[in-house]
This record gives sequence, C-alpha cells and structure tokens, in this order.
Amino acid sequence: MSGAATASSGDHNNLRLPTPTLDAESQTLLQSISAQGGYAYARMAAFAVAGDQSAAEAARDMAWEQLHSGPWHSVLPVWRDAYSMACLNVAKIHFAAGEFGEALGALDMGLIMGGMLLRKDLHDSVVLVSSEARKKAKSLEEFKGQKLVPEVPVDVNEVLKILPCRSLTCRRVEKRSGLSLEGFLRDYFLSGTPVVITNSMAHWPARTKWNHLDYLNTVAGNRTVPVEVGKNYLCSDWKQELVTFSKFLERIRTNKSSQMEPTYLAQHPLFDQINELRDDICIPDYCFVGGGELQSLNAWFGPAGTVTPLHHDPHHNILAQVVGKKYIRLYPSSLQDELYPYSETMLCNSSQVDLDNIDETEFPKAVELEFMDCILEEGEMLYIPPKWWHYVRSLTMSFSVSFWWSNEADSSSS
Repeated sequence: MSGAATASSGDHNNLRLPTPTLDAESQTLLQSISAQGGYAYARMAAFAVAGDQSAAEAARDMAWEQLHSGPWHSVLPVWRDAYSMACLNVAKIHFAAGEFGEALGALDMGLIMGGMLLRKDLHDSVVLVSSEARKKAKSLEEFKGQKLVPEVPVDVNEVLKILPCRSLTCRRVEKRSGLSLEGFLRDYFLSGTPVVITNSMAHWPARTKWNHLDYLNTVAGNRTVPVEVGKNYLCSDWKQELVTFSKFLERIRTNKSSQMEPTYLAQHPLFDQINELRDDICIPDYCFVGGGELQSLNAWFGPAGTVTPLHHDPHHNILAQVVGKKYIRLYPSSLQDELYPYSETMLCNSSQVDLDNIDETEFPKAVELEFMDCILEEGEMLYIPPKWWHYVRSLTMSFSVSFWWSNEADSSSS
C-alpha cells in the first residue's frame, strides 16, 4: 500500500497519507466486496493502490452506484466501506500531487457517505491534508477584511414587515445576563421555560473569527458540505446539494440564489468535519445541568430570509447566535393540537401551519394563539425546552450553533 501516495507524483516532497486501518483491513474488505459481486471494484482498487488515478475514480464511481441502487437503509454496509476505501485511494493520489483541495473533497465525501470501518483513517487524513494546505495559506491569527455581517441595530419597523403576523406583540422571551447555573436550573430548566442568556459567549474565538470571509475560506473553503436549496424542507421544490464551503460562501454572500431558493447549511454536524471551527466554540456549561449528556452539535449558516418552519425537537436545546440575528417564535408543547402536526411519521414533529401565511379557514385554532418570541442578537443564546414548538427566521446572514442534550429523566420518559 505504501506506493499509493508516491506513484506518479511522488516528487512532491514524497507526500503520502498513512492509512493504518485500511492497510490492515484492505484484503478482508476486498474479499467481502467480491463476495457481493464487486469483482470489477476489487480489480480497480488494486490498480488504484499502484497510483492509477483513473482506476481509483472508477472504483469510487462503482461504489457510488451501489450506494444509490435502492433505499439508503437497504444498502449493504460493505459498500459504504468500499466507498470510504475508494475515497481514501483517490485522496492519496491527489495528496501526493500536492492537490490538497481535491484530496479534501474526496475525504469529505468518504466521511459524509462512507461507512464506519475507515472513519479514523478519513479523519486523520483530513487533519494531515489540512495541515499541509495551511502552510500555503495566510496566518489564521488576524483577519481584517470586510465583515460578512455589519453590527448594526435592528430596525424593528422594517423587520416587522417580513415577520409573521402579530410578531413582537405577545410575551417576549426573558433575557438574563450571565445567568448562573443555579439560576438556570431553578428558574428555567426545571420549569421548562425558554430564556435568552446574554454575555456568555464573549470568550469564544468564533465571535470574532466567523464574521470574516477570509477566515472561513481559509479553514473550510476546500471542504465539501451538504446544503439545502429551497424555501424550506416542507416545500416540494426543496432539495439538497453537495458543494464546497467556498462555493457556498460565495453563493450566500452574493445572493446568487433567488429569494425563493435560498441556500442553507442547516442542522449539519460541521464541527465533526472541521476541527478548526470546533476549536472556535465551547460547549455551554448549561448543557450539563441536570446530569445532561450532549446528543448533537450542529451548524446553521445561511443568508437573510432562511426559515425553519414551526416544529419541535425531543431534546433540550441551546441555540447560540454567533454571527447575525434571528427571529424566533415559540409555543409550549401543550398547544400541540392547536398547531396541527402532520400525521405522517417522518413529519409528525412539524406543524402544517405556515406562520408566514396562515390559512385561517384550514387552521382556525392557530390564529389567535399566545406565544413567546424574541430577536436573538449576536452573542446571545436561547434555551428551548424539549417539545416546545419553534419557528426561526434569519434577519441577516446568520451563523448559529445548536447544542442538543438530554438527561436521564428525558430518556426514561421517551
């Protein structure tokens, strides 16, 4: 296997990607793939190890076809591992040629679509390739370019023109500065009440770094991420795409997507992919109140106008607003029937009520419901208790992080 990264382009400082798990498991994996009819794949993989780029890409295409041969749940795990193997082989060849962007693209696809067997090799390779790419890039310490989102106050009169009817007329979510853990537990967590927590994110590097296009492009520009295109996931024209982070940034910065088709990086575990961005944030101590255990850590990044329709989640949630501003409306779980959830299993946590255009004839009980709402500013966190219905609209370009956690009481009641 050692010749994989030093073949045709080995004079690039003998760059090679160590893949110890792949080295140890390759023969067993190829036998399993062959047993499932993947003889052509195994043959191409052998050529790929010898540095044949065409063969490496052919093997990856074969595995990709298997991943899309039927419903995702019916794909044999061995083909997901085969896809990871092929992505590693493609990445090795690009890395040896000094083509770091292409190498990272292959590795990201392995992480997004591949199996678990070679995941450590993929992660470790990303670290190594990113390190080499960084040597060509500017220092990450100072970025003084134009900010993505200028820090200007909200013009409430202008904002009200685009918000759902009756916004900011009912009860506002209480804001607490530097809320203690005891105060959070006593006043909000135990009672299941939302709260906006201010002055608790100033120490995050993300607060200064993420508002700079140069920084985001440097640490993540070559990485491949899944994005949503369309008004929201409940619309028929909604779709997902895989794009490089730099292409995504350019798309949302220049508004190349129309008002009807915003591009949104939504509920994606971006920080599992990109270590530099993970190092820029801290898990709030509030997430460990009640003996909690973090369930997921997701990114939400998109232009003004992106909307997450009215829905609820099963976990405690802290939504941390790093860049930009969002409007959030919340309804307690006790109002479930009045919010007309979908009957389909996959959408039963989503409301049929479109708050931006309520059909009063079809959903009369939703019209005059009391709610809580707020404008979440940069540097603020919103605590959303489990099962609370919430609608979210970005008022500016926005970069948020959600921390989902659960505790023993939640687990035993679910």
